[in-house]
Amino acid sequence: MRSWDIFCTVIDNYGDIGVCWRLARQLAGERAQRVRLWVDDLASFRRICPDIAQDVESQSIQGVEVRWWREPFPVVRPSDIVVEAFACNPPASYVAAMVARQPQPVWINLEFLSAENWVLGCHGLPSPHPSSTLVKYFFFPGFVPGTGGLLAERALTQAREEFQRSASAQARFWNDLGVPAPRAGELQVSLFCYPQAGVSALLRAWAAGNEPVRCLVPEGTANAALTEFFGVENLAPGAALRRGGVEVRILHFLDQDRYDRLLWACDVNLVRGEDSFVRGQWALRPLLWNIYPQQEDAHSRKLQAFLALYCAGMQPEMAAAVTQLWQAWNTGDAVAIESAWPVFRRYRVELEAHARLWSGRLAKTGDLANNLAQFCENLLK
Repeated sequence: MRSWDIFCTVIDNYGDIGVCWRLARQLAGERAQRVRLWVDDLASFRRICPDIAQDVESQSIQGVEVRWWREPFPVVRPSDIVVEAFACNPPASYVAAMVARQPQPVWINLEFLSAENWVLGCHGLPSPHPSSTLVKYFFFPGFVPGTGGLLAERALTQAREEFQRSASAQARFWNDLGVPAPRAGELQVSLFCYPQAGVSALLRAWAAGNEPVRCLVPEGTANAALTEFFGVENLAPGAALRRGGVEVRILHFLDQDRYDRLLWACDVNLVRGEDSFVRGQWALRPLLWNIYPQQEDAHSRKLQAFLALYCAGMQPEMAAAVTQLWQAWNTGDAVAIESAWPVFRRYRVELEAHARLWSGRLAKTGDLANNLAQFCENLLK
């Protein structure tokens, strides 16, 4: 049994800790590893894992030891494997303890997800520490063989298939959310996005269509656009906002397992960042990604790289519909969103079929947790 230290700084509230928590749970639950997860923001962590207690130095949740990362950092023996998520840099005192430990740990920088071609050349590369004998290895999640793959639990496919085949399971889920079961002919959409997304334009596109739309929105998401469109201030969980054929339901923030089921239950999923983006791909539904904005427009290159990969093999008209809506959604181009949505919507059946094929392709790369564990095991031999 190996021991792991995973370090996470919470940057955009949920994406960083979402990835780290899924990784930690999978290593502990499926591979029986001893996992210690260091997190600097327990309040944000609690939003996706209600079992977390705030302001507690150490707690055990689902087989993972969760530690509050703050100064002064405690004196601890480094684990066999040290993962810094997204270049968050472990404390200097801990790095010094890594140098002194014999044998020295395997040190991993778990990188951001990208479909850019250069990832293949950098995945797994060593980076010697400038002033010690430590070596850090870059581990890149990815969509193709030669990368680290995506997080996917062993039971994920079976759980999703059983849920999506079961009307009773879906009815229980909607009841658990406090939301009525979907009406016949009503499009179910989940919405999780950053503030710059073109939510107002999308709401207008839905209102202009002849199909009823119900949108499920976690609290705190797109508040300005929802207030403007519906003319109301009450955006608390449980609120139901209606205008014409559009209904928006405000939900409490869901833990990760219930969020997965929301994605499985909806017809179209609007996701953001990295964690929900990956889960949207495993949901086998048409999706629309709001990428995390970066300096120097780096996110636009990432978006184009993914679209090129994702749309490969699509009929040209469908590929164009996906590309146009995704680009407009991320730039907030209201006119383009309103014109692109109806075209995108017409391909729903074909996009569902594509989502299943895409998921099958992703599965061939293996899942990230097991790929990472095997990579580290090879270095420890």
